[in-house]
Amino acid sequence: MIARRPHLLWLLGPFVLYLGVLPFANRVRPVVLGLPFLFFWLLCATVLTPLCVWLAHRGDRKRAERASS
Repeated sequence: MIARRPHLLWLLGPFVLYLGVLPFANRVRPVVLGLPFLFFWLLCATVLTPLCVWLAHRGDRKRAERASS
């Protein structure tokens, strides 16, 4: 299935950001922009999640347009 729809790999982005890298980002120091690093990491992951979903949606929409043509 992934061979036919590789754009769906973008949906692994939030999983990796939240769960895959979390043990490595679980630090109080350094402080980034006045926030503990873990909080900063989770904030960035939350901001990047809609981007990953949009990229997967965009790829799916382009695939549907090619199929209907």
